[in-house]
Amino acid sequence: MTFESIKSNWHFMRILRLVIGAIAAYQALVYHDKITGALAAFLLFQAITNTGCCATNTCSTPLNKVAKNSTQDIEYEEVK
Repeated sequence: MTFESIKSNWHFMRILRLVIGAIAAYQALVYHDKITGALAAFLLFQAITNTGCCATNTCSTPLNKVAKNSTQDIEYEEVK
C-alpha cells in the first residue's frame, strides 16, 4: 500500500466508513468501550486501505469498464 493509493479514489462509501469509524472511536474513548473500539478500528482500517469486507477486493466492481466494439461472425450448420 502506497501513500498515493491512500490519497486517491475517495468515494461515498469510503468517506462514510471514515466518518462512522471516527465517531465510533470517539465513543470508545469517552466510554472506555473495547468492543466499540474494535469496531472503530475495523471501519477506520477499511476506510484508509479502501477495502471492503472481502479484504481482497474481489467483491468490488471494476471502476473503468472497457467497451468491446468487436463483433463475431456466428456460423450456423443446418441440421436435417
